[in-house]
Amino acid sequence: MARVRCITEMGMGVDVHGKDATKAARRAVSDAIRHSSLGFFRMLGKTANDMFVDVTIGVPNPDAVDTAVVAKELPYGTVTVTAVKGGLEIPAEQGSDTIIIANAAVIVSLDGSKPG
Repeated sequence: MARVRCITEMGMGVDVHGKDATKAARRAVSDAIRHSSLGFFRMLGKTANDMFVDVTIGVPNPDAVDTAVVAKELPYGTVTVTAVKGGLEIPAEQGSDTIIIANAAVIVSLDGSKPG
């Protein structure tokens, strides 16, 4: 199957208190898709469930992201979430609190194989 990239969206999410990388990642994905309404599927004889949605999350500690929870931010398609090193961690001026900033790239593809 040859995938054809149709949409690339980017987003940023922040957890201001709590050092929760998953919360920041969920917010980044929500930010990326918040202003999108993909209506071109009907024109191609496809549905939203035919989408392949590949999400890359950049956070300081990728192991701290629950990718299954982040995947639930996407309502349609076959979703894959990968966390990689990136984003920002900003220590509080005093105390042990930290601001976590996550970046998200959401790529939507369709099967571009020709029938037959």
